[in-house]
Amino acid sequence: MAENTGQAKSERSILIGELSAEFAGTMVLILFGCGVVAQVVAAGALTDPPGALGDHDSIAWAWGLGVTLGIYVAARLSGAHINPAVTLAFAAFKGFPWRKVGPYALAQTAGAFVAALLVRWNYTEVLAAADPGHTLKTQFVFSTLPGNGSLPVSEWGAFRDQIIGTAILVMLVFAVTDLLNTPPGANMAPFIIGLIVVAIGMAWGADAGYAINPARDFGPRLASFITGYHDAWRDQYGNLYFWVPIVAPLIGGLVGAVVYKFAISRFLTVPPPQEPGRVPTPEGEQA
Repeated sequence: MAENTGQAKSERSILIGELSAEFAGTMVLILFGCGVVAQVVAAGALTDPPGALGDHDSIAWAWGLGVTLGIYVAARLSGAHINPAVTLAFAAFKGFPWRKVGPYALAQTAGAFVAALLVRWNYTEVLAAADPGHTLKTQFVFSTLPGNGSLPVSEWGAFRDQIIGTAILVMLVFAVTDLLNTPPGANMAPFIIGLIVVAIGMAWGADAGYAINPARDFGPRLASFITGYHDAWRDQYGNLYFWVPIVAPLIGGLVGAVVYKFAISRFLTVPPPQEPGRVPTPEGEQA
């Protein structure tokens, strides 16, 4: 009886550590991601000339570096999914425990929410000066819109885009973390995954702002809503949009996992033991 109680406490302690890591890793991601958009979109609009503080490329690079740094923060404890779509795909195809999917997603969303509140607070004066009414003009700092709020893309076009973009992300994450494939060595997997996000932002960012992560969009969207962005749940057409970057990435992650499984992994030989949902251990390092 005492042994079972001790085991339950140990499992609880491990889960708490994993959730803490997912919270912190996702928070780091959003601090850099929403932070750079605030600098470029809001602060950049106030500079002379406008746009002096960055552009689309600096946004893509900061998001990618945010992913890299978030993974380095969380990887040892939780595997650093920092994205519910990744967690779901690992559960469906890599043996990650289903009982942890919900808690992981909640921790990731909470981390994104807290980070967005910090960005909102830090850029209070700049956001107010650039957009006194707290409209869609600067709502884009926190959450995504179809066509980034300006291009002629519908919510269904954005839905398609998010499926494709997240499928690309998860397929490549599976490739990078598959020990039987050609995973990067010397603990470089987080950096390579960050480059994947940079590439997606540069190639697939126009139609829906490449949320490709339900926590990344919903957490900051909620934070903006409770701090004055009353239309945060809707797009520029007045339609309820918040569900698109939640549902579509979850579908897209599964699609990407299916593509990798049936196009690549089923042709690979049996891999060495690898803990479900973890990044590869660098060669020569003992777990």
